[in-house]
Amino acid sequence: MTAAKTPLLELKNVKINYGVIEAVKGISLTVHEGEIVTLIGGNGAGKTTTLRAISMVHGPSSGEILFKGEDITSLPSHDVVDRGIIQVPEGRHIFPSMSVYENLEMGAFLKRPNKKQLSEDVDHVFQLFPRLKERRTQRGGTLSGGEQQMLAIGRALMAHPTILMLDEPSMGLAPQIVERVFEVIERVNAEGVPVLLIEQNAQMALQAADRGYVIETGDIVLEDDAKKLLTSDQVRKAYLGEE
Repeated sequence: MTAAKTPLLELKNVKINYGVIEAVKGISLTVHEGEIVTLIGGNGAGKTTTLRAISMVHGPSSGEILFKGEDITSLPSHDVVDRGIIQVPEGRHIFPSMSVYENLEMGAFLKRPNKKQLSEDVDHVFQLFPRLKERRTQRGGTLSGGEQQMLAIGRALMAHPTILMLDEPSMGLAPQIVERVFEVIERVNAEGVPVLLIEQNAQMALQAADRGYVIETGDIVLEDDAKKLLTSDQVRKAYLGEE
C-alpha cells in the first residue's frame, strides 16, 4: 500500500480572531503538490482572513499551519515568503508610480537573480501576458484593472513561488479578462506551481480546481472534488444562482 503524501500546505483546526470576533472558527484544509485548490464563499465568509493567516499578516489565534511538514504558525511573514509562499492580494496592490518592468523587478527582489535569470523570468511573464510586454514602460497606476491584475500575478511569479495564493483574481474584471486570468492560473499550475485560489466566482474557480472547500461564516461546510461540488445542489443554489 502506497503511503499518503504529506500535504504541501496544511491547516489544522485554525481559528482566527479580530479582537473578540472569531472570524474563522477552526478550519482544516490541505493543498498537495500539483493541485489547484479553491476556497469559495460569500463576502465576509473568512476567505481573505484565511490567506492572511497563512501569510502571517494576521496569524491564527490557535491551530497549526504546516508547510512541507514544518510548523510555520509562529514565523514572521518575511520568513513565510522566503519559503516560497507567495500571495497575490485582493485589490492587486501594485506599485502605481513604477513601470510594468520595474514592478516585475520588485517581484524578483528577494531572489536576487542575475541579469540572465531576470530576463528569462520577465520573458516568461510576457509570454503569459503579452499585453504587459506592450506596456512594459507604462506606469502601473495607468493600467486598466485587468492589466493591473495581470501585473500583480506576473510580479508574484517573479518570486518563483513554491505555492501561489490568489485572492479574488476575477474581482471587477471584464469576462474576457477573467477567462485569460484563469487560463494563466491553469498554465502556471501545469508548469508545476500548486495554487490556492480564493474566489467568489464559484463557477470559474471550481472548473479550474482539482478540489474545493466551501466556507460560510468562518466554517468549512463542504469539501470535495471540485467537479462534484459543481454539481452539488447546495453549491448551485448558494453560489451559481440556480434554483
